[in-house]
Amino acid sequence: MSKLAVVILAAGQGTRMNSTIPKILHEVGGRPMVYHVFESASRAADVKPVLVISPNDIGVQALFGSKALYVEQQEQLGTGHAAHKAERLLKGSVDQVLVTYADMPLIRPETLQALAEQQANSDAAVVMLSAKGETDSTFGRVVRDSQDRVVEIVEVAQARKRPDGDAILAIKELNVGLYCFNSEWLWANLPKLPKRQARNGVEYYLTDLVELAVNQDAGVEAVILRDKDESLGAGTRSELIAVDKAFRRRINNFWLDNGVTILDPDAVYIDSSTAIGLDTIIWPNTYIQGKTTIGPNCVLGPNTIIRDAQIGEGSTVENSVIEDYNLEKNTKVKPFSHLTGDSERDEK
Repeated sequence: MSKLAVVILAAGQGTRMNSTIPKILHEVGGRPMVYHVFESASRAADVKPVLVISPNDIGVQALFGSKALYVEQQEQLGTGHAAHKAERLLKGSVDQVLVTYADMPLIRPETLQALAEQQANSDAAVVMLSAKGETDSTFGRVVRDSQDRVVEIVEVAQARKRPDGDAILAIKELNVGLYCFNSEWLWANLPKLPKRQARNGVEYYLTDLVELAVNQDAGVEAVILRDKDESLGAGTRSELIAVDKAFRRRINNFWLDNGVTILDPDAVYIDSSTAIGLDTIIWPNTYIQGKTTIGPNCVLGPNTIIRDAQIGEGSTVENSVIEDYNLEKNTKVKPFSHLTGDSERDEK
């Protein structure tokens, strides 16, 4: 049975976010982006996830502590260079290495496991993740031959310089950028990556490993995403909004499938760290945040914020704010109330 490690690339500067907060620590669904990626990696991997971080990072290490392994990327020399940094931690100890990104919080553990299973079963050197998209996408195109084998990844800028560029840009299978590698093949071939000229100097790209594997007839396969939301990443604040909306849509759909009525899912905001009981009804403009537990048969909203609170079974909260508060069963909160932990202590 193959042993899988997951490497999370978390050293990017995220300058396009224009923030003093590292990009991957911006929140999606109430938690830092990298938290969600780490959770998926932890569930899929057989060893602690490896986080490739920037020098002097404290935010990521403070978030995960001893749950992860860490390696620094001193110079920003591309994704291939970043993945290579994990070699000293993993070489000889695992059979497969899956590389993912810290700014893709919608990726599911089941998707990572599917990549690993395909690599193990096919014995291909590289199994990549792809998605069906539109022809105006900025993602690289997955080029296949007449036998449906992956033969090339072509970036948009490269395609525009080629005689067959229009045909390539018309391809709707897109490279998501996640890969599962045979570990021995990976460590042997990362030093062979060609130098690429980027805006800030020379870089080495994981994408080029596909061409190396094809040229060596080592095998390249692709797993196509069923849910293309998983391919979403957040490099700018606009992209962060799109990712957060998709994430919250997933959370709301989960609760709809598990016995909760949400009258207008587009106007209800539920963090990933909450729990909600059966037959609870949630009205629009309601925010359920932090480590909150809602009992069954409650009615929440409209215009309500519940944060780090416990709401007892059968309670009603309308036009109110409840923070750090334990609400007893069958309580009807007076509209326009603000109940906090301080007010709870005052009552005692």
